[in-house]
Amino acid sequence: MPQRRAITGRSQEPRARFAEEVRLLRAMKGVSLRALADAVGWDASLFGKMEKGQTLGGPEVVEALDLYYGTGDKLLTLWELAMADQTQFRERYRRYMLLEAEAVSMWQYSPGIMPGLLQTPEYATELLQQGGLTGAELEKQVAARMGRRELLLAEGGPQFRAILSEAVLRTPLRDPEAWRAQLRHLLEMGERPNVIVQVLPSTKGLHGLTDTDTMFLQGPAGTVAWVETGYSGELVQESTAVQWLQLRYDRVRDLSLTPDESREFIKRMLEEAPCEPST
Repeated sequence: MPQRRAITGRSQEPRARFAEEVRLLRAMKGVSLRALADAVGWDASLFGKMEKGQTLGGPEVVEALDLYYGTGDKLLTLWELAMADQTQFRERYRRYMLLEAEAVSMWQYSPGIMPGLLQTPEYATELLQQGGLTGAELEKQVAARMGRRELLLAEGGPQFRAILSEAVLRTPLRDPEAWRAQLRHLLEMGERPNVIVQVLPSTKGLHGLTDTDTMFLQGPAGTVAWVETGYSGELVQESTAVQWLQLRYDRVRDLSLTPDESREFIKRMLEEAPCEPST
């Protein structure tokens, strides 16, 4: 079914509407992205991504735009609606996304792919393409995944620990520079006070979560777990089952490199990553 349009012709999908407003306000002002960046104080590339729907930005950025354009709290209101919108995600993930948005603490083990909260747009695009997505739906899902990162970037964002199997760092993207950008982004995220990144070396052998991508969410109603394969996902809420998964996760964490050791490991991966061949 085509997206319903209002009398104004503007999108009624919160993320798309926010991007439209950001684009329109700049067009009405008659300024370039560079001029906007100079006036407001953030990088021009951030505003470009916001206008394309690739990111929502943070509340401080949006408040600065409202002030610059003299729009009261219009953009901030649209930003809040976009952040809270769950319809951007596929049906089977919506319950999980609601819990993720409410979480005060999250911890994850990833056996094969980069955690969604730590992915770059290029990584998400290649991964989702391998799942069969193309065109507008691919763009929509990439934008939705990038929007999830705002949870970690916001002031007072949840605490997040990600344990990555070494296999994650040994499986590059097809584009060498995109892969190097992903590794640099991983290092940058690991510097945030609310994010801890650890690496589980392959030499540690088998463990209780060897083939299970697992995310724990601690929120107002307690702790739940989301376990996922490439084909399906399941929300685990029964307390005994969550406790057993938590025990396995704790043992994986005990086997992992420390955050400092992990950072050095990722740096070595970045140094060893092939560069784009010169022409």
